[in-house]
Amino acid sequence: MCRLLFKSSNEEFSIPEVLEKFAYICRHSKEFQGHGWGFSYLKVNDWVHYKNIKPIWEDDFSQFGKTKRLTAHARSAFRDRDITLENNMPFYDDEYIFTFNGELQGVKIKEEGRIGAEKIFNYIKRFDKGNFSEAFDKGIEVINKRTTYIKAMNIIIADKNKVWLSSQFNEEEDYFKMYYKKNNSEFIICSDPLDDNKWEEINNNTITEFNE
Repeated sequence: MCRLLFKSSNEEFSIPEVLEKFAYICRHSKEFQGHGWGFSYLKVNDWVHYKNIKPIWEDDFSQFGKTKRLTAHARSAFRDRDITLENNMPFYDDEYIFTFNGELQGVKIKEEGRIGAEKIFNYIKRFDKGNFSEAFDKGIEVINKRTTYIKAMNIIIADKNKVWLSSQFNEEEDYFKMYYKKNNSEFIICSDPLDDNKWEEINNNTITEFNE
């Protein structure tokens, strides 16, 4: 059970400033979010990836500059297991960046991946026949049918132009509910509001494609 963040903007913004806010909510979460973290950000027009096994609030953000787009993940490992750098998100390929927060029980799918979240990412991509929005919808639908119980399944997948969100939970609404904020210049999705400004709640059991 983890914390997720996505931000895009028309203008470059300070990466350290955003990560400091994200680190604060991670450090003060009711669940321990210190099993490593990672993020991906656009530099010019290429993704740059960074992961660290230490808690996000212990890292040095001054090493990063500015970007117009990033997605970040702080990890709370299931039953404190498999705590290795390779298991940190985001998971990614040449096109898509994936982050996940949740817990599934009795999942009956066969897919490659080191942990369950990576298997979900690879499984969703199976359905991509040229329209990723359809693949995302179909993948989530089939996972629901082939899972005994979903405590929560929050997913953010981003490429260089769009972002897809699935928000789904059956317990702990105060913890699993997602939020977003959008204005003329920026768009943010997060597991918790990053500031005191007005944030919108994302409805439960929704799948949404955003063209920011």
